[in-house]
Amino acid sequence: MSTLAHTMMTVARSADSGLAGPGELDRYPYTEASVGERVGTTVWEGAEPELGRVGRRAAGSRGRGLHGQLVQQLGQMIVSGDLGADRPLVPEEIGQRFEVSRTVVRESLRVLEAKGLVSARPNVGTRVRPVSDWNLLDPDIIEWRAFGPQRDDQRRELSELRWTIEPLAARLAAGHGREDIQQRLGDMVEIMGHAMGQGDALTFSRADAEFHSLLIQVAGNRMLEHLSGIVSAALQVSGGPVTGCDRPTEASLAHHGRIVEALAEGDGAAAETAMRLLLTTHPEVDRVVPAPREH
Repeated sequence: MSTLAHTMMTVARSADSGLAGPGELDRYPYTEASVGERVGTTVWEGAEPELGRVGRRAAGSRGRGLHGQLVQQLGQMIVSGDLGADRPLVPEEIGQRFEVSRTVVRESLRVLEAKGLVSARPNVGTRVRPVSDWNLLDPDIIEWRAFGPQRDDQRRELSELRWTIEPLAARLAAGHGREDIQQRLGDMVEIMGHAMGQGDALTFSRADAEFHSLLIQVAGNRMLEHLSGIVSAALQVSGGPVTGCDRPTEASLAHHGRIVEALAEGDGAAAETAMRLLLTTHPEVDRVVPAPREH
């Protein structure tokens, strides 16, 4: 096993145990909270007092402090429908309910406003906005939708979006000849292979996410680069057999390897076809995406 593979597998195990590896964990920002911790299940009225202390918990915080944790909780409640469209959000009530300061509430509402979830107007106050106003490409909203009542729609939409982005990225990447990136992609395939052999799904998923992110970055299209976060979010929240990347298999590993080979050969058509095959490893995908094209 290469030094890189050994390091990454060590880091993944450290993350799984709650311990950060030496300077490495920041590069693989996966939410460690369980699904139950990530999903807000309470309604606004009648919430248990203990739930008001969510700001002091680690779940969903992503290291962003009290206001980040409150953003998570309020965001989940809005996306799940517990706080419906046009619902007024009174800062004083929120502060009392979650036992946080007015400053924390104000910062949290600003973040939610930037995501399109709420709007603040003079003489009207802060209200929940309809889903048509949400920034549905925001990684947080992707996560909240994927673990809420809209989970099926979110995962289907992410799968369809990946089918638009990644085959094109694979084709474009073959024309750039970045040997350093190609080596890194090969390293990720090696890591996935070792992880699969050891039943280490966490390391597999981390290497998989870096593989797809690198591929988009090397495509040489800056607009596509801005979508790499969406692909990473899709891999993190897939949660079911939607694409071949959702679980470690020999077939998905082989398709990843074929993409690397096609890039080394400068064969954009082969790289695109291999990506389409990767995204159709599971038969469920046939209902929402076309069959791989022949070139």
